[in-house]
Amino acid sequence: MRFTKYVWVILVIPAFSFAQGWLPVGARSMSLGNATVALEDVWAYHHNPAAMAGLKGTHVGVSYENRFLLKDLQTQGLVIGQQVGKGMLSLGAQFYGHQLYRTNRLGLGYSLKLGELLSAGVQVNYQGVNIRDYGKKGTVTAELGLLAKLNENLHFGFSIFNLNRARFSDFQDDRLATYMRAGLRYQVSKKLMLLAEAEKEVESKIRPKGALEYGAGEKFFLRLAAVGNPMELSFGMGFKFGKQLRLDFGSAWNQLLGWSPHAGLTWQLGKETVEHE
Repeated sequence: MRFTKYVWVILVIPAFSFAQGWLPVGARSMSLGNATVALEDVWAYHHNPAAMAGLKGTHVGVSYENRFLLKDLQTQGLVIGQQVGKGMLSLGAQFYGHQLYRTNRLGLGYSLKLGELLSAGVQVNYQGVNIRDYGKKGTVTAELGLLAKLNENLHFGFSIFNLNRARFSDFQDDRLATYMRAGLRYQVSKKLMLLAEAEKEVESKIRPKGALEYGAGEKFFLRLAAVGNPMELSFGMGFKFGKQLRLDFGSAWNQLLGWSPHAGLTWQLGKETVEHE
Protein backbone atom coordinates (compact mmCIF):
# COMPACT_ATOMS: atom_id res chain seq x y z
CA MET A 1 0.00 0.00 0.00
CA ARG A 2 2.85 2.37 0.82
CA PHE A 3 4.42 1.68 -2.61
CA THR A 4 1.11 2.63 -4.24
CA LYS A 5 1.08 5.90 -2.32
CA TYR A 6 4.57 6.79 -3.51
CA VAL A 7 3.63 6.04 -7.11
CA TRP A 8 0.73 8.47 -6.63
CA VAL A 9 3.11 11.09 -5.26
CA ILE A 10 5.62 10.74 -8.10
CA LEU A 11 3.23 10.51 -11.04
CA VAL A 12 0.05 12.29 -10.09
CA ILE A 13 0.44 14.80 -7.27
CA PRO A 14 3.11 17.05 -8.86
CA ALA A 15 1.14 17.57 -12.06
CA PHE A 16 -2.09 18.12 -10.15
CA SER A 17 -0.56 20.59 -7.71
CA PHE A 18 1.27 22.54 -10.41
CA ALA A 19 -2.00 23.18 -12.19
CA GLN A 20 -4.00 23.80 -9.04
CA GLY A 21 -2.25 26.58 -7.10
CA TRP A 22 -4.73 26.64 -4.20
CA LEU A 23 -4.85 24.32 -1.22
CA PRO A 24 -7.03 24.73 1.89
CA VAL A 25 -5.23 25.62 5.12
CA GLY A 26 -6.08 25.56 8.82
CA ALA A 27 -6.90 22.71 11.19
CA ARG A 28 -10.40 23.97 11.99
CA SER A 29 -11.16 24.40 8.29
CA MET A 30 -9.80 20.96 7.44
CA SER A 31 -11.93 19.34 10.16
CA LEU A 32 -14.97 21.01 8.61
CA GLY A 33 -14.19 19.68 5.13
CA ASN A 34 -13.12 23.22 4.15
CA ALA A 35 -16.79 24.16 3.87
CA THR A 36 -15.70 27.46 5.36
CA VAL A 37 -16.31 30.18 2.78
CA ALA A 38 -18.94 31.74 5.10
CA LEU A 39 -17.02 31.18 8.34
CA GLU A 40 -15.56 34.20 10.13
CA ASP A 41 -12.19 33.43 11.67
CA VAL A 42 -8.54 34.23 10.99
CA TRP A 43 -8.20 31.27 8.59
CA ALA A 44 -10.69 32.98 6.29
CA TYR A 45 -7.55 34.53 4.80
CA HIS A 46 -7.07 31.24 2.94
CA HIS A 47 -10.77 30.69 2.12
CA ASN A 48 -12.62 34.00 1.79
CA PRO A 49 -10.82 37.27 2.57
CA ALA A 50 -14.14 39.06 3.13
CA ALA A 51 -14.87 36.87 6.18
CA MET A 52 -12.02 38.55 8.10
CA ALA A 53 -13.75 41.93 8.11
CA GLY A 54 -15.55 41.25 11.39
CA LEU A 55 -12.38 40.48 13.35
CA LYS A 56 -10.93 42.91 15.87
CA GLY A 57 -7.42 43.45 17.18
CA THR A 58 -4.56 41.15 16.17
CA HIS A 59 -4.76 37.47 15.18
CA VAL A 60 -2.01 34.94 14.44
CA GLY A 61 -2.47 31.35 13.26
CA VAL A 62 -0.14 28.47 12.37
CA SER A 63 -1.12 25.04 11.04
CA TYR A 64 0.38 21.80 9.81
CA GLU A 65 -1.09 18.96 7.75
CA ASN A 66 0.52 15.63 6.80
CA ARG A 67 -1.61 14.52 3.86
CA PHE A 68 -1.93 10.75 3.57
CA LEU A 69 0.81 10.44 6.23
CA LEU A 70 3.52 11.28 3.67
CA LYS A 71 6.17 13.91 4.34
CA ASP A 72 6.21 14.64 0.59
CA LEU A 73 2.65 16.00 0.88
CA GLN A 74 2.97 18.08 4.02
CA THR A 75 1.49 21.57 4.21
CA GLN A 76 2.42 24.40 6.58
CA GLY A 77 0.21 27.46 6.90
CA LEU A 78 0.56 30.90 8.48
CA VAL A 79 -1.74 33.89 8.74
CA ILE A 80 -1.51 37.24 10.53
CA GLY A 81 -4.42 39.65 10.73
CA GLN A 82 -4.21 43.21 12.06
CA GLN A 83 -7.10 45.62 12.45
CA VAL A 84 -6.32 48.86 10.63
CA GLY A 85 -9.00 51.50 11.05
CA LYS A 86 -12.33 50.02 9.97
CA GLY A 87 -10.73 47.18 8.03
CA MET A 88 -8.49 44.16 8.54
CA LEU A 89 -5.06 43.94 6.94
CA SER A 90 -3.79 40.36 6.52
CA LEU A 91 -0.61 38.56 5.59
CA GLY A 92 -0.41 34.85 4.91
CA ALA A 93 1.75 32.03 3.63
CA GLN A 94 1.39 28.41 2.59
CA PHE A 95 4.15 25.86 1.91
CA TYR A 96 3.40 22.50 0.33
CA GLY A 97 5.58 19.51 -0.53
CA HIS A 98 9.10 18.50 0.40
CA GLN A 99 12.55 18.35 -1.21
CA LEU A 100 11.73 17.07 -4.70
CA TYR A 101 8.66 19.18 -5.28
CA ARG A 102 7.59 22.25 -3.31
CA THR A 103 5.12 25.08 -3.85
CA ASN A 104 4.56 28.26 -1.90
CA ARG A 105 1.96 30.99 -1.76
CA LEU A 106 2.66 34.35 -0.11
CA GLY A 107 -0.01 37.02 -0.04
CA LEU A 108 -1.38 40.29 1.27
CA GLY A 109 -5.07 41.01 1.76
CA TYR A 110 -7.50 43.64 2.99
CA SER A 111 -11.05 43.16 4.25
CA LEU A 112 -13.68 45.81 4.96
CA LYS A 113 -17.29 46.00 6.10
CA LEU A 114 -19.35 47.82 3.46
CA GLY A 115 -22.31 48.10 5.83
CA GLU A 116 -24.09 46.13 8.51
CA LEU A 117 -24.94 43.30 6.12
CA LEU A 118 -22.12 43.11 3.58
CA SER A 119 -18.33 42.70 3.72
CA ALA A 120 -15.75 42.46 0.95
CA GLY A 121 -12.12 41.40 0.74
CA VAL A 122 -9.33 41.35 -1.82
CA GLN A 123 -6.00 39.56 -1.86
CA VAL A 124 -2.89 39.38 -4.05
CA ASN A 125 -0.56 36.36 -3.92
CA TYR A 126 2.81 35.36 -5.22
CA GLN A 127 2.68 31.69 -6.29
CA GLY A 128 5.92 29.77 -6.69
CA VAL A 129 6.88 26.21 -7.58
CA ASN A 130 10.28 24.55 -7.17
CA ILE A 131 10.98 21.17 -8.80
CA ARG A 132 14.44 19.80 -8.06
CA ASP A 133 16.66 19.55 -11.15
CA TYR A 134 14.03 21.46 -13.17
CA GLY A 135 14.18 24.90 -11.56
CA LYS A 136 11.79 27.47 -10.13
CA LYS A 137 8.88 29.43 -11.54
CA GLY A 138 6.54 32.05 -10.12
CA THR A 139 3.47 34.12 -10.94
CA VAL A 140 0.88 36.38 -9.29
CA THR A 141 -2.77 35.59 -8.57
CA ALA A 142 -5.68 37.70 -7.29
CA GLU A 143 -8.62 36.78 -5.04
CA LEU A 144 -11.98 38.37 -4.29
CA GLY A 145 -14.46 37.53 -1.56
CA LEU A 146 -17.91 38.62 -0.36
CA LEU A 147 -19.81 37.87 2.85
CA ALA A 148 -23.51 38.71 3.29
CA LYS A 149 -25.48 38.43 6.53
CA LEU A 150 -28.90 37.30 5.33
CA ASN A 151 -30.18 37.45 8.90
CA GLU A 152 -28.78 37.15 12.42
CA ASN A 153 -28.09 33.41 12.10
CA LEU A 154 -27.65 32.85 8.34
CA HIS A 155 -24.57 34.06 6.44
CA PHE A 156 -23.69 33.61 2.76
CA GLY A 157 -20.11 33.62 1.48
CA PHE A 158 -18.59 33.70 -1.99
CA SER A 159 -14.96 33.72 -3.11
CA ILE A 160 -13.01 33.34 -6.31
CA PHE A 161 -9.32 32.39 -6.43
CA ASN A 162 -7.10 33.30 -9.40
CA LEU A 163 -9.68 35.54 -11.03
CA ASN A 164 -6.92 36.87 -13.33
CA ARG A 165 -6.31 33.33 -14.75
CA ALA A 166 -2.55 33.54 -14.05
CA ARG A 167 -0.26 31.09 -15.79
CA PHE A 168 3.26 29.76 -15.30
CA SER A 169 4.17 29.44 -18.98
CA ASP A 170 2.86 29.79 -22.52
CA PHE A 171 3.57 26.12 -23.22
CA GLN A 172 0.18 24.41 -23.59
CA ASP A 173 -1.36 27.47 -21.90
CA ASP A 174 -0.16 26.24 -18.48
CA ARG A 175 -2.45 28.17 -16.11
CA LEU A 176 -3.17 27.91 -12.41
CA ALA A 177 -6.68 26.71 -11.68
CA THR A 178 -9.48 29.17 -10.96
CA TYR A 179 -11.69 28.20 -8.02
CA MET A 180 -15.14 29.53 -7.17
CA ARG A 181 -16.79 28.76 -3.84
CA ALA A 182 -20.24 29.61 -2.50
CA GLY A 183 -21.68 28.53 0.82
CA LEU A 184 -23.93 29.10 3.81
CA ARG A 185 -23.33 29.16 7.54
CA TYR A 186 -26.38 28.61 9.75
CA GLN A 187 -26.13 29.11 13.51
CA VAL A 188 -28.83 26.73 14.74
CA SER A 189 -28.12 27.57 18.38
CA LYS A 190 -25.28 28.88 20.48
CA LYS A 191 -23.81 25.36 20.50
CA LEU A 192 -24.55 24.08 16.98
CA MET A 193 -23.39 25.47 13.63
CA LEU A 194 -24.15 23.98 10.19
CA LEU A 195 -22.17 24.65 7.01
CA ALA A 196 -22.94 23.88 3.36
CA GLU A 197 -20.82 24.74 0.35
CA ALA A 198 -20.26 24.14 -3.35
CA GLU A 199 -16.73 24.38 -4.76
CA LYS A 200 -16.10 24.58 -8.51
CA GLU A 201 -12.83 24.55 -10.39
CA VAL A 202 -13.48 25.76 -13.93
CA GLU A 203 -12.50 22.44 -15.54
CA SER A 204 -13.77 20.05 -12.84
CA LYS A 205 -17.03 18.88 -11.33
CA ILE A 206 -18.69 20.70 -8.45
CA ARG A 207 -17.58 19.47 -5.02
CA PRO A 208 -20.51 19.53 -2.56
CA LYS A 209 -19.62 19.90 1.13
CA GLY A 210 -21.50 19.67 4.38
CA ALA A 211 -20.24 20.11 7.95
CA LEU A 212 -21.24 20.76 11.52
CA GLU A 213 -19.53 22.10 14.62
CA TYR A 214 -20.89 21.38 18.09
CA GLY A 215 -19.77 23.24 21.17
CA ALA A 216 -19.71 20.85 24.11
CA GLY A 217 -19.47 23.65 26.65
CA GLU A 218 -17.68 26.92 26.01
CA LYS A 219 -14.15 25.51 25.66
CA PHE A 220 -14.49 22.26 23.67
CA PHE A 221 -15.76 21.78 20.10
CA LEU A 222 -16.47 18.71 17.97
CA ARG A 223 -16.50 18.82 14.15
CA LEU A 224 -17.64 16.48 11.38
CA ALA A 225 -17.81 16.90 7.59
CA ALA A 226 -18.36 15.08 4.30
CA VAL A 227 -17.18 16.12 0.82
CA GLY A 228 -17.99 14.68 -2.61
CA ASN A 229 -16.14 14.37 -5.96
CA PRO A 230 -14.04 12.61 -4.70
CA MET A 231 -15.57 11.35 -1.48
CA GLU A 232 -13.76 12.47 1.68
CA LEU A 233 -14.70 12.48 5.35
CA SER A 234 -13.15 14.65 8.05
CA PHE A 235 -13.54 15.20 11.76
CA GLY A 236 -11.78 17.02 14.54
CA MET A 237 -11.92 18.86 17.81
CA GLY A 238 -10.94 22.22 19.21
CA PHE A 239 -9.96 23.57 22.62
CA LYS A 240 -10.16 27.18 23.77
CA PHE A 241 -7.87 28.43 26.51
CA GLY A 242 -9.35 31.66 27.78
CA LYS A 243 -10.27 34.15 25.06
CA GLN A 244 -6.89 34.31 23.37
CA LEU A 245 -5.66 30.83 22.53
CA ARG A 246 -7.23 27.98 20.54
CA LEU A 247 -5.78 24.56 19.72
CA ASP A 248 -7.32 22.43 16.96
CA PHE A 249 -6.76 18.81 15.90
CA GLY A 250 -8.35 16.58 13.30
CA SER A 251 -7.99 14.31 10.31
CA ALA A 252 -9.44 13.81 6.85
CA TRP A 253 -9.95 10.36 5.34
CA ASN A 254 -9.84 9.38 1.67
CA GLN A 255 -11.12 5.90 0.77
CA LEU A 256 -8.14 5.23 -1.54
CA LEU A 257 -5.25 7.03 0.13
CA GLY A 258 -6.06 7.00 3.83
CA TRP A 259 -5.61 9.53 6.62
CA SER A 260 -4.45 13.16 6.64
CA PRO A 261 -3.91 14.41 10.21
CA HIS A 262 -3.69 18.13 10.90
CA ALA A 263 -3.14 20.49 13.82
CA GLY A 264 -3.32 24.24 14.33
CA LEU A 265 -2.82 26.97 16.89
CA THR A 266 -4.47 30.39 16.90
CA TRP A 267 -3.73 33.42 19.07
CA GLN A 268 -6.00 36.42 19.50
CA LEU A 269 -4.55 39.61 20.93
CA GLY A 270 -6.47 42.65 22.03
CA LYS A 271 -10.20 43.14 21.59
CA GLU A 272 -12.85 40.46 21.46
CA THR A 273 -13.91 39.42 17.98
CA VAL A 274 -16.93 37.86 16.30
CA GLU A 275 -18.77 35.11 18.12
CA HIS A 276 -17.47 31.55 17.66
CA GLU A 277 -14.02 32.76 16.48
